[in-house]
Amino acid sequence: MLQKDTLSFFDELRLNNHKEWFDKNRSRYEKVKKDYHRLVDEILTGMQKHVPGISHLKVKDCTFRINRDIRFSRDKTPYKTHLGIIISPLGKRMQNAGYYVHLDPEKGSFAGGGIYMPQGNVIKKIRKEIDVFYDDLLEIIHHENFKNTYGDIDRSDEITLVRPPKGYDKSNPAIEFLKLKSFTSSVPISKSLLTDKNGTRKVVEKLVILKPFIDFLNRGVISEDPSVI
Repeated sequence: MLQKDTLSFFDELRLNNHKEWFDKNRSRYEKVKKDYHRLVDEILTGMQKHVPGISHLKVKDCTFRINRDIRFSRDKTPYKTHLGIIISPLGKRMQNAGYYVHLDPEKGSFAGGGIYMPQGNVIKKIRKEIDVFYDDLLEIIHHENFKNTYGDIDRSDEITLVRPPKGYDKSNPAIEFLKLKSFTSSVPISKSLLTDKNGTRKVVEKLVILKPFIDFLNRGVISEDPSVI
């Protein structure tokens, strides 16, 4: 997966997250960036063998700048101390479901996918898809590969409505899914896997298992149903 020097760079950046240190270590960062892009290329190449809808994506469509957007944040540290990889048909616009890899040896890494906190018109489409095709969703998340790898869809109080969303009754068999405000599933990546020579292949294998779930969500997102505005 990643070079040990890349992880060491981020270990030091956490302790020296300011422009002066970064400028002095810019040459190191260029090597980190090269390592990052190499990994993205390997993951993207592996995924494109299984997910035809992403065959047009390039490395630049899947990577993020190291600079943080601090305009509306209390945390004014200027640089990210993790690496993110987004693989979505629309690239980083993230207007539909996609695959995501988060690499952070300090706070934890994970692989997963879905659509995080979609906007109102999109969430309405997804809820309609769940309501009408609930059996399809159950078949996907109860599949042995999905259960053994991801367990279930991600859930927490922060992404779950207290009451049923407008238009749905609490007796709806899919109500616990309909109450979700975010539709993702993820699995931790161990710290040892970050430098494992087989790590990239193992991450790709985990991501590919999510394809039916991602396809289900995007089927709803691209719906042209006039009843969903």
